[in-house]
Amino acid sequence: MSERLIEIMENAGASRVLLVGDFMLDNYLFGNIDRISPEAPVPVMNVTGRQCTPGGAGSVAADLSALNCQVQCLGVVGSDAIGAELTEMLTELAGVNVDGFVVDPKRPTTSKQRVVGLAQHRHRQQLMRIDDECSNDISIAVRAELKEKFVELLSWCDVVCLEDYNKGVLCVDFAQSIIELANAAGKKVVVDPASTNQYERYNGTWLVKPNRRELGIATDITIENEQSAKEACVKLTQMYEIDNVVVTLDKSGAYYYCAAKQEGRLVPTRPRSVYDVTGAGDMVLATLGMLIGGSYGDVDKPDMNEIVQLANVAGGLEVERFGCVGITRSEIITELSQQTVGHNGKLRESATLCQELDWHRQQGKKIVFSNGCFDILHPGHVTLLDFCKKQGDILIVGLNSDSSVQALKGPKRPILNQQSRATMLGALEMVDYVVIFNEETPKEIIEMITPDVLIKGTDWTGDVVGQDWVESHGGKVVLMPLVEGVSTTNIVDEIVNKYGAEK
Repeated sequence: MSERLIEIMENAGASRVLLVGDFMLDNYLFGNIDRISPEAPVPVMNVTGRQCTPGGAGSVAADLSALNCQVQCLGVVGSDAIGAELTEMLTELAGVNVDGFVVDPKRPTTSKQRVVGLAQHRHRQQLMRIDDECSNDISIAVRAELKEKFVELLSWCDVVCLEDYNKGVLCVDFAQSIIELANAAGKKVVVDPASTNQYERYNGTWLVKPNRRELGIATDITIENEQSAKEACVKLTQMYEIDNVVVTLDKSGAYYYCAAKQEGRLVPTRPRSVYDVTGAGDMVLATLGMLIGGSYGDVDKPDMNEIVQLANVAGGLEVERFGCVGITRSEIITELSQQTVGHNGKLRESATLCQELDWHRQQGKKIVFSNGCFDILHPGHVTLLDFCKKQGDILIVGLNSDSSVQALKGPKRPILNQQSRATMLGALEMVDYVVIFNEETPKEIIEMITPDVLIKGTDWTGDVVGQDWVESHGGKVVLMPLVEGVSTTNIVDEIVNKYGAEK
């Protein structure tokens, strides 16, 4: 099954998604907590970092961008600095267009500020969330302007996605008008609903994607198992004109129900270390939108069971990251490949890795980097990586791509392809991340990561690539003695000497 899912991801076209909903800005304020204020019984936090990301429907736009989709955003911002910042951030995302934004000077741009403290510099704890918003229904004039923009964009898109946080944009009147327009144009509408029991706003929707709690609120049924999930889905489709329901069930996976067939199915997921649930639902919606609106060339179009499986994988990868971090197609493919061999995925693309490292640094973690071809993993490699891990907290291994290895070592190398080598490295407990680079040297990736410790073996001749950069940013370079007589070349030569004649 993993091979089929990989085939789907590799052949999915760049879906054109019309994204409508509540766009907002998420701010994070990080710091260390060491004492209680003498002024009041409250903790005192010394600020160590700040982070700002698109939130709400903006998070979905970022996720769609990471999945190589084309996105047209339709929503409302205020005539304020936060609205300008959000607009600029979304504009900078590949494939995302915000010409569908309407500026309403009578409403603030929705923003959330989370204050996150690290007790004793170790344990993350959200202390407070400060919301600045107006949740009233958007005005009739704003609805008319948004509807006009929606009509202009409808013929362009492959699928319509609605992200509802109950902040006033997807009020009943406006939501129903655009759903009717989409249906008339033959466009499927996929909705991530608000936490509400007022689902009349979603009448006519092709698919809704509530989580366990949201479906319970909508149907007054407690979702405890597969049977209760099916009962709630049946009730929801009977109460409203909704064709399909995908309810996410956290560690239990997801349950998919089709009203026309009156059939449902539990789609399980593998257990994961939950790092942060923020943004998982957004990632699931983005993946559903991409796949439902996708074109697949000569490959058979996926059925909903396969689509939900892939959305499960994307959402599962998201909960292993801090904050809203878009999951790329290649990361989903890598995860599927690694599920086949049965261990956790550690391969990252450079941009995604840098976002995760920002969080590790905010926790005071020391970042270590080493690189190599790692062609036929041997004891010398393991000794090196064990040494590297002891120099800090987070070990990143830069892995030469197949083309890079060929440029360095000749056309007969590597013996194992880059995916196989990444899989082997990812199976080692001391390795936290693997990142593949195509260049002959890791200079570019080192400058992007800026590790605290850069490690090379003492067999390296000449200047250590990246040394000047690392040291100029307060880091250091460490040379490690290698295990003598152990190398991939020696292993290959020994195999040829012992078995070559037999061939």
